[in-house]
Amino acid sequence: MYRTALRNVLAHKARLLMTTLAVLLGTAFVAGTLVFTDTLGDAWRSQSAKSYTDIAVTVSDRDAVGRGYDHGGRTSGGPSLTEDTRKAVAALPDAADARGVVSGFAGIADRKGALIGNGFSTTGTNYVPGADGTDPRFPLVDGRGPRTSGEVALDARTAEKGGFKVGDTVRVAVNGPVMELKLTGTLHTNDPRVVSGGSLAAFDTATAQQLYLSPGQYAEIDVKGKPGADDTALLAAVKKAVPSADSIEARTGRELAAEQDRMIDEGTQGMSTVLLTFAGISLFVGIFIIANTFTMLIAQRTKELALLRAVGASRKQVTLSVLAEALLVGLTASIGGLVAGIGIASGLKALLNGPWEANLPDGPLVIAPSTVIGSLVVGVLVTVLAALLPSLRASRIAPVAAMSSAEQPATQKSLLVRNIIGLLFAAIGVGGLLGGAAAKEVNLVGLGAGALMIGVFVLTPLLSRPVIALFAPVLRRLFATPGKLARENAVRNPRRTAATASALTIGVTLITALTVVGASVNKAADEAFASDLKADYAVAMDNFSMLAPEVAEQIAKTPGVVATSVERQVPVDSATDEDDTSWLTAVNAESFDQLIGLKVTAGNADALKQGQLLATTRYAERNHLTVGSTVDGTYPDGTRATLTVGGLVESNSEISGLVAPDHVVGPHAAAGSGLRKVLVKGDQGATPELKQALRDATGGNPLITVKGEKDIKEENSRSVTAVLNVMYGLLGMSVVVAVLGVVNTMAMSVFERRREIGMLRAIGLDRRGIGRMVRLESLIIALFGGVVGVLLGIVTAWAAVRTISEALKNITMVVPPVQIVSFLVAAAVIGLLAALWPARRAARMDILGAIKSE
Repeated sequence: MYRTALRNVLAHKARLLMTTLAVLLGTAFVAGTLVFTDTLGDAWRSQSAKSYTDIAVTVSDRDAVGRGYDHGGRTSGGPSLTEDTRKAVAALPDAADARGVVSGFAGIADRKGALIGNGFSTTGTNYVPGADGTDPRFPLVDGRGPRTSGEVALDARTAEKGGFKVGDTVRVAVNGPVMELKLTGTLHTNDPRVVSGGSLAAFDTATAQQLYLSPGQYAEIDVKGKPGADDTALLAAVKKAVPSADSIEARTGRELAAEQDRMIDEGTQGMSTVLLTFAGISLFVGIFIIANTFTMLIAQRTKELALLRAVGASRKQVTLSVLAEALLVGLTASIGGLVAGIGIASGLKALLNGPWEANLPDGPLVIAPSTVIGSLVVGVLVTVLAALLPSLRASRIAPVAAMSSAEQPATQKSLLVRNIIGLLFAAIGVGGLLGGAAAKEVNLVGLGAGALMIGVFVLTPLLSRPVIALFAPVLRRLFATPGKLARENAVRNPRRTAATASALTIGVTLITALTVVGASVNKAADEAFASDLKADYAVAMDNFSMLAPEVAEQIAKTPGVVATSVERQVPVDSATDEDDTSWLTAVNAESFDQLIGLKVTAGNADALKQGQLLATTRYAERNHLTVGSTVDGTYPDGTRATLTVGGLVESNSEISGLVAPDHVVGPHAAAGSGLRKVLVKGDQGATPELKQALRDATGGNPLITVKGEKDIKEENSRSVTAVLNVMYGLLGMSVVVAVLGVVNTMAMSVFERRREIGMLRAIGLDRRGIGRMVRLESLIIALFGGVVGVLLGIVTAWAAVRTISEALKNITMVVPPVQIVSFLVAAAVIGLLAALWPARRAARMDILGAIKSE
């Protein structure tokens, strides 16, 4: 029987080609994902390890955050890491050296004033020269390190991007006006943020301390041990030498490296999970193709199987024979997929480091044994499982009945059982969608959508006749006999049509759901900004850090500005629980209502002007606050605070939680820190002149953005579109697999109906008519899958939109007609393209040879 299985695979290799390709593509997706993420993780770990090669112990101060990263300077008045601390650590017996480190962000402008790199990876630090005048962390490529406040060194890649050479003037900014500094040298760095496309600006230590902390303070002290020194013993000695405070922590370099590795592993695992999910979708689509292929092959080999049964083959032997064929196909396809996946991973890495300039760290391609085994197992297992049901059907055909018919129709009992199962899954799915939408539970919606999709797939044979019947009038009127024959062929075998259409339905469902949700989110966000933001412009940092305190004063003095308001984040520690902190949004009480749309639900709309708080209704409900309630606590400067809630307002895109008057709480913030945004209203509204004036007022800082309502809407739209495009691209593989399924079904159908096609030619249907008949049949199947997918996608999107209605107020489902129609048109095009080869093959078939065939 196994020799028979091998012979059958070799005899039907052309008919198994599309199935092999479907499994190969899915396996390639899996293998490519695993190889790429393993390679990326290994390269990042190697890159990260270089940062800790000469560090035995690191002491860090969590409160010494860089100005602009959080609230500027230190967040408490406790002990800090100073130059005296560094000297005390350096004097320890096992310490060879101790390096004080200061870090934050620093944007570098190119010749046109635009930011080099992205705002989230613009790194600034201090250059700490050793005895030889160089900093071992940053090997010099050219020039020397900075020595005075008017000098800076850049990483070599950033200098190259900006066209800077040693001696040039470079415009650098933190969270205030731009500084014009002399470029003294270019550096090499292993910092992952910089290697992956960011930038590095190195200042002398005094300048870095002035920019990010306070004179004489460090955020971190890195200790190098003497040769042979035990880092655990050195750690114990360091802990005794540094100030004792909750914010100060000492750890070994090995611990830091291990933690960094763990974070890298988590990041690559997250990426791998997302990619493998889409690979799973492609393999799931492939299951329909595999099952359909083996069902058709078994139907075409009914007499052969009957003869095997007649000469003594048992049902078990027939089943194992078919599964052996599936095993051979799966193994061959999986090996090809593994090789293709390795090629995809290598090509993707080259593409990212080439035209896309992702600047991934260098490293060899990692092909782990688990990747090889996992890819092969997944491909073989999917193929064998998909062929299991057809193999069982083959074993249940009685020899006499099999020899009397080309294909046994499904029994009424089997159809009834199938329909009952489909209805149960559909009912569970609808219940899950309704329940998830009502309870705002995304996971329940996901489970409901999955159950509904399975139910619809099981019921698709039942749905195929009425849905395809809708196309009948158009087919008869436009295409006459070929159109009528195409419709009849499409519904001749509902199960086959259903399996082929369902493969396409999966991709269309997901794409439609994503599109509808994206359109709904875009519209809701646009409407929210239109109603919430009265200001003409919002000035903020591009990396969401905090603005320098003086920026608000500079903007207020800009010509053409009639009203401004800060949005300052101020923490207030609870008077009863030291671990409980309330965050206040401090605003200008006199002008805030001119810049933000407030909807007061209770209390006084002028509460801010009276020195009281406004609380959003959702925050008030969670914290049991009403008008007249008080919030007691301690400001960052240690002053006790007792604030009264004067009004309740609806939360919107600009405010949430507690809103306080800046003239009351601002003086208690850390040196005016926490300035998240400045809202601006002009006397002439939003004009290009005002926008440029605001940019000039901020000193041309490339990290500071000036955005109006139109800019914010366009930015949100670009973000949603970017996410959708990534999703579309990842779902593209499942669509390709579905196309292979349509090609496969039509090609095998043509082979199966050779005699019928010969008879049609004999009675007068010309070659053009035969080709048109096959193309229209493919078109009908593809449109059927597209229509079902669009409907499922819209239903799923409705439930998903309901789940995010609390996070995004007034969101309603938006069904973009142009995109929906384009999906159906794309499905039709897929159907026509998939039928080109089968239609050509059918049209060129020899009449007499076809009639004589069995």
